[in-house]
Amino acid sequence: MDESECPIRTTLDVIGGKWKPLILFQLKDGPQRFSALRRSIPDVTQKMLTDRLKELERDGVVRREVYAVVPPRVEYSLTPYGEGLRPVLAAMAAWGEQHRARNQV
Repeated sequence: MDESECPIRTTLDVIGGKWKPLILFQLKDGPQRFSALRRSIPDVTQKMLTDRLKELERDGVVRREVYAVVPPRVEYSLTPYGEGLRPVLAAMAAWGEQHRARNQV
């Protein structure tokens, strides 16, 4: 199988990297404002978070909603398409917990 045809490669193209899975994990429980996302992922820079959110939005996984209030309020949430990632995120979280527990023994 050619690497470009690999379904894992396709998935990683959309949700791979250091920050995207963490962003998606934070959004799984509902909409979040930018500042809340930034606080929940303390090591991410503002620029990196902005760039990764734009990529996720471009790929149809995350929705950016701007509210016409002063000051402007922006919320990010999973799209219906992005909701399909819930089982993937749950599996990643479960594996991470098992791995952490295994290494603490």
